Amino acid sequence: MSISTEEGVGMDKLPSSNVPTSKELPATMAAVLLTGHGGLEKLEYRTDVAVPLPGDGEVLIQVAAAAINNTDINTRIGWYSKAVDSGTNAGGAAGFAEITDSDAAWSGEALTFPRIQGADVAGRIVAVGAGVPEERIGERVLVRNMLRTYVGYRPYECWTFGSECDGGFAQFAAAPARETYAVNSDWSDAGLAAIPCAYSTAENMLHRAGVGAECVLVTGASGGVGLAAVQLAKRRGATVTAVCSAEKAEQVRAEGADRTVDRGSDLVAELGSNSFDVVIDMVGGSQAGQLLELLRSGGRYAIAGAISGPLAQIDLRTIYLKDLSLLGCTFQEDEVFENLIGYIEANGIHPVVSKTYPLADIARAQEDFLSKKHTGKLVLIPPAVNAANPNGTEI
Repeated sequence: MSISTEEGVGMDKLPSSNVPTSKELPATMAAVLLTGHGGLEKLEYRTDVAVPLPGDGEVLIQVAAAAINNTDINTRIGWYSKAVDSGTNAGGAAGFAEITDSDAAWSGEALTFPRIQGADVAGRIVAVGAGVPEERIGERVLVRNMLRTYVGYRPYECWTFGSECDGGFAQFAAAPARETYAVNSDWSDAGLAAIPCAYSTAENMLHRAGVGAECVLVTGASGGVGLAAVQLAKRRGATVTAVCSAEKAEQVRAEGADRTVDRGSDLVAELGSNSFDVVIDMVGGSQAGQLLELLRSGGRYAIAGAISGPLAQIDLRTIYLKDLSLLGCTFQEDEVFENLIGYIEANGIHPVVSKTYPLADIARAQEDFLSKKHTGKLVLIPPAVNAANPNGTEI
């Protein structure tokens, strides 16, 4: 497993003996509250936040690790608002001067503050709500980040864990039992936490595009989703070309890419028109038109992000004359996350964690995330919890 660690921050798995019983659970916990849309100053680390109670059909998880994703930053700064027309980095640290609160989240509806963000949760179940077997207490688990329980499992509807409901940037998090998956693995907590958002996004794109033993182009290939897409496309038998910076190319190839191309290059001149069956795009922006040119007749373009910018100029003739399929990929069928649990337990994939941070250092971690100097994932580690010292100390 390709995992490194920051000195002083533990990455050990949470042992069963360290899981408090429901009678020992503290009343308050450490958590990061998002107090509104804006800059890093909207992230407030507190140690007096009420521990959530699991409702009917829910479980309470002691969080061992929670990774950082673009969606955390996009939600904080209100990037999903149609009033924003620039990339994530333009407002990543300071926020945007003007957004429309009513459409600034995944669901297109206004967020309720304060909110505990964090779509990626690895930990253990410490309590259960009504209707959930007590035998689940002690399970090591991952939570599906695109939740269907709260929308009645209606197609093409979902809540994002840490957006429409509180998530994992805390010592404890409540989640639907049905969407909290037991995982049998000897991976570190940080490694497991690197999976839910990035790998489910990538697997969903490949699933929706029906990728097999074909030629696939992956943009943003050194990031969490991009690197996951490289690995997951290779396990499907694809020949993968990855777009990334030159300084990260060697590591991206080590993770399975057959070829890399510099992200600043003219992709059509470098790779040739009609060269790929599928494009997996997390970047968006001005290169979208070029990406369509790269596709062969009948090709598929799947997109699940636009960190370079949400607006693009494309030639509609390219789409209809080449019979292309354009796939927007947010909603996930149940089998997508179930596939990931199987891959983990079979050691069929391996996360790349670049660095870990104490939960209290979330602002520094997001600044590092925005710098894009890392490869793979950055992960937050909450304080340890025990009955004698409920809010814990950094391990």
